[in-house]
Amino acid sequence: MNSQQLEIVSWSAAELAARIRARDVSPSEAVEAALARIEDCNPRINAICTVAADQAMAAARAAERLLRREDEPLPPLLGVPVGIKDITPTAGIRTTYGSPLCRDHVPTEDAEVVARLKAAGAIVIGKTNTPEFAAGANTVNPVFGATRNPWNPALCAGGSTGGGAAALATGMIALAQGTDLGGSLRNPAAFCGVVGLRPTPGVVPSAPNPAPWDTLQVDGPMARSAEDCWLALRAMAGLSRHAPVTAAPQDLDADLTPALPRRIVYVADIAGYGIDPEIAEQCRAAAFALSDAGCEVEEIELDLSAGREVFLTLRGAVIVSQLYPYLDRLDELGENLRGNVRYGLGVGSAELAAAQHRRQALWHQVMSVLDRYPLLLTPCTPVLPFPVERNYPDRIAGRAMRNYIDWVAPTFLLSLLGMPVASVPAGLSRAGLPIGLQVLGAPFAERQVLSAAAAVQARRPIGLPPAFGHGDAA
Repeated sequence: MNSQQLEIVSWSAAELAARIRARDVSPSEAVEAALARIEDCNPRINAICTVAADQAMAAARAAERLLRREDEPLPPLLGVPVGIKDITPTAGIRTTYGSPLCRDHVPTEDAEVVARLKAAGAIVIGKTNTPEFAAGANTVNPVFGATRNPWNPALCAGGSTGGGAAALATGMIALAQGTDLGGSLRNPAAFCGVVGLRPTPGVVPSAPNPAPWDTLQVDGPMARSAEDCWLALRAMAGLSRHAPVTAAPQDLDADLTPALPRRIVYVADIAGYGIDPEIAEQCRAAAFALSDAGCEVEEIELDLSAGREVFLTLRGAVIVSQLYPYLDRLDELGENLRGNVRYGLGVGSAELAAAQHRRQALWHQVMSVLDRYPLLLTPCTPVLPFPVERNYPDRIAGRAMRNYIDWVAPTFLLSLLGMPVASVPAGLSRAGLPIGLQVLGAPFAERQVLSAAAAVQARRPIGLPPAFGHGDAA
């Protein structure tokens, strides 16, 4: 790619959209730069699993026709390249769910979140890699293989929206759409040094959805900055006639100006399993750096570990709902996914009822904290990115894990609450790897959550991966 294209892919989504509206750069140039970046970087990182070059260029030409109509209002994301997770249907673009069962599946209609991004002017560049049916926190599947970490390609990118996070960090796309059940937007955001937001359930309608009344898995945005994440959320969010869980936040038309509360609380370890010392140090420093913004930052202990069994129970039922059309083909699914489905099939009604009651108790426990401190900050992951060949780490802060899923407890415990929570870069490890800090707010406080994330980024900038300026992303 040439130097002008490298400059284009380094711009924020907001800057790119502004330059396109000002006619400083054309949508075709933006798409060509993204495609050139994919050609240079993707062979090494494997973030984009299906490139939709022809469709993207056609959309760019349509955007240019719109720009020539001087009296036409321009959509806010006109010409901005976006990546769509490979479990989200895209009309005319292969959607495999990372599974051999759907290797050649091409939907005829867009998911609602995709249609909304397109209506806002964003251009779908392609599909981003995911574990099989998004079940896993290391992005690897039998169709496309593993996505690698842009900061060190020997390491994993997290998951399950790992392809989106890695593509953002390397400039292949300006925005990403993803999903989050147990941390699938936040975990890879932390590993790849970008911002991922899990919205309040219903804020971004999920349709089609094989578990339409579920509130554990949500759609949401990912970007290189909190400001860009807010732009994407504004395009995605709002009431829908096609989703039974739907909501309309009141402040979506507002800009992401500083909206920090007077008091903020920091919790070092909500799961009680331990945190890598480097992560603990960087996250605490990032949280207390907000005192510069006039916030009173306090540290308390908050133990949410009782939610572990709650999440496993509810997640089991959700996975069975999501995989219901394939229950007669379990032997064709990967070992990890088969195990999750079989666990869910064994969950009984009494266990589900008990889990819902305990979930309610956890919600009240956290709401009592948010009544005093409108924002809660805590580390996103307890470990740094690990070798890409491993499915999951076996130790946390030097201690053996009890279960393969324990290492994502800091994110899945917050998924239970039905509250907006973002992961924002808090700093770098001594080896130069990103570290993520979670910011949790009360239901529908997405703007306040992202305002705090923006304040963290302003005080703790980590820059771009060292390989960003090099075509091979090595």
